[in-house]
Amino acid sequence: MSENSLSFKETWSEFQDLINRHLPDALDHSADCPPILREAMSYSLSAGGKRLRPILVLLSCEACGGEKETAIPAACAIEMVHTYSLIHDDLPAMDDDELRRGMPTSHIKFGEANAILAGDALLTRAFEIMAEQIAVKSCAAECCVDLANAAGAVGMVGGQVADLESEHRQNSTLEELEAIHRRKTGRLICSALTMGARIAGADAVTLEKLERYGTCIGLAFQITDDLLDLTGDEEKMGKGVRKDAEHGKLTYPSLIGVEESRRRAKNLIDEACLSIAPLGSHGQRLEELAHFILERDH
Repeated sequence: MSENSLSFKETWSEFQDLINRHLPDALDHSADCPPILREAMSYSLSAGGKRLRPILVLLSCEACGGEKETAIPAACAIEMVHTYSLIHDDLPAMDDDELRRGMPTSHIKFGEANAILAGDALLTRAFEIMAEQIAVKSCAAECCVDLANAAGAVGMVGGQVADLESEHRQNSTLEELEAIHRRKTGRLICSALTMGARIAGADAVTLEKLERYGTCIGLAFQITDDLLDLTGDEEKMGKGVRKDAEHGKLTYPSLIGVEESRRRAKNLIDEACLSIAPLGSHGQRLEELAHFILERDH
């Protein structure tokens, strides 16, 4: 790992700690919430993880001249949406995983019905938090639209459907693979950046540049994930590895090979950094994050 990446690892850890301190308070603590539901929501939300998406919200806000504390509601919201998606992805009807972040998956711990409902509750709570807690209500509405669009039928959920449909398909193309992951992974990452920027009051040109950055690092992140499923350590990953091939999933290494996948990921990171060059020194942490994604081992 490079010296810059080692330095950014400390920044990453600092932002992770900040997010982890706020997530428990972001849950619904009303007496009307059934205890088993609250426990299931908290179990998955507090299980750790990289916190990439909420960190991107905070870094984007700072890069555009805002105070990261003002973006915490959006950061918590996007982590709730991401966590809901993991709970549902792990279900027997989807990827059928028994381990997530080194712990039993939600449906193993609480049963399928409670896991599904915990995911549903996290998804809806995310929008409640942003609507209530983002100070400028017009900005809150814009952030809700960003996140809903990124997470829904034309974003993450649509990408997941396309991913399931691609399993065991013959003669798939790189264009089809990238179309899947622009929706399944990239759209949520892009929304993290645009929400942080909106909260900081960024203009349309800056939003466009950050969206391009997000598209590039989203695809690079997915390529790295595909490579780690082949070469990663299960203990570091906190989940099963080498499962993509078992499921017949369409991945970058299976389509274009390991070396070409690595080359493509590097080119995407270079393009991401170029897209935010106009931010100057304000974009330094985003540039460091891009390289950190490329060099990660879990």
